Amino acid sequence: MSDDAIRLVTIGRMLRRRGRLLTVLVVLGALTGFGASLVFPPRFTTSASVLLPGAWEERVLLTQAEIATSTVVTDRTAAELRWAGVDGEELRERVRAEVTNGNIIKISGTAESPAKARRLADELARQFVAFSARIVDDTADPTAAAGPDQLRQMVLTTSRRITELADSADPGRTVESVQTRTELAKLRTALQEAVGKLDQAGSTAAGSRLVVMGPAAEPSGEAPPTRVQLIAAGAVLFFLLAVVGHLTAARANRRPRSEREIAAALGSGLLGGVDVAVRRGALRPEGGGARQRLRRLLGVDTPWNAPAPPTAGDEASLGIRYRRVCGRIRELVPGARRLLLVVADDDPVALRAAERLAEEAGGDPLLRVTEVSAEAPLVPDRGEESGVLVVLGAGSRTGAELAGVAEACADAGHDVVGIVLADAVRTRPARPARSAGPPREAAAPALALGDGARGGAR
Repeated sequence: MSDDAIRLVTIGRMLRRRGRLLTVLVVLGALTGFGASLVFPPRFTTSASVLLPGAWEERVLLTQAEIATSTVVTDRTAAELRWAGVDGEELRERVRAEVTNGNIIKISGTAESPAKARRLADELARQFVAFSARIVDDTADPTAAAGPDQLRQMVLTTSRRITELADSADPGRTVESVQTRTELAKLRTALQEAVGKLDQAGSTAAGSRLVVMGPAAEPSGEAPPTRVQLIAAGAVLFFLLAVVGHLTAARANRRPRSEREIAAALGSGLLGGVDVAVRRGALRPEGGGARQRLRRLLGVDTPWNAPAPPTAGDEASLGIRYRRVCGRIRELVPGARRLLLVVADDDPVALRAAERLAEEAGGDPLLRVTEVSAEAPLVPDRGEESGVLVVLGAGSRTGAELAGVAEACADAGHDVVGIVLADAVRTRPARPARSAGPPREAAAPALALGDGARGGAR
């Protein structure tokens, strides 16, 4: 697993063998999301639109959007709403302004209820329009600030004066008449300038007037993240964390699997390997503690990334491998009367292999099985034993655990004389015996009859 790429078959094996654990984690993640939805109450969001008439540059529109959510506007909105425990700083986190097409600024407000959200958006839009109008009034030209009424009064006075002069003017070509016409021309020019200023002031006042395009609509649903979204996000997050954690742990697994690595960790040679016929559920370690029962209930008491047991021969072929290993033991330690078989207590395959080895040896030599803890191994002191045989399942122990077993054997005065690897296999069902055919003597007359018939035909 540490050297292979992660494939879909690996994910499928993990989902199949860790289904109960993943289901529990998904439910736990959903409950966590539900708890988060209780801590963070539902929020509702609605928007109000403000129209900026006239031609506006894009940077000016962005500036207006920033003004809509500025501290001054939110403080005035908070003072007008008078919500308990809510000030301008908190309102600034609940509101948002963005520029849309058509010189429209969309102002959004978020609150705990639809009515509050609607009121917040409407009040913020109103305060924004009022503050923007005040800015325009404060920065206007003092001449134009005199107001359009004065300009209109000047226009009326000038028109009246022109009319009076035109009535009193001499239609002749005297010097006085020429001066009168010149003065009238100057007055007309002043009138035109006054009318131009009046139009300019009117257009400026109209262009600076922001318009709220109706009240905000009442929100029909919660703003994200909703309670359903939080529950789903918690379930998915826990599921992904569980999958990533399993894959990371599998890739970080450095348990020795090759014969050379195992022999180097125990400081001895490999005598051979034996197969143990197992059925489904037989690889689960025995034990009745609460922790072990919980692990069995969640399905985490066996490795999920271990390959499925291959199919081997029948029981007779398995016994041949055991007898061969016993023969190697007799050749390795000639004249040995007693050997100690050391097996980890959480390795059921190795334990069954050790028991069958002791049975197949038939007392020559006498093999005594001893179970030790993998975490803190303790081997009995040496008595009449001539050495220790370590029986273990392939890939079941880490390098540190194997070194601990070797140190425990040395501390008890034993020499590790050999290693036996045990693999779990599935045996093939025995073939039914073939039914005996008819005896050859019974078939002879038919053959003779055939020959006779053949001869008669000739």
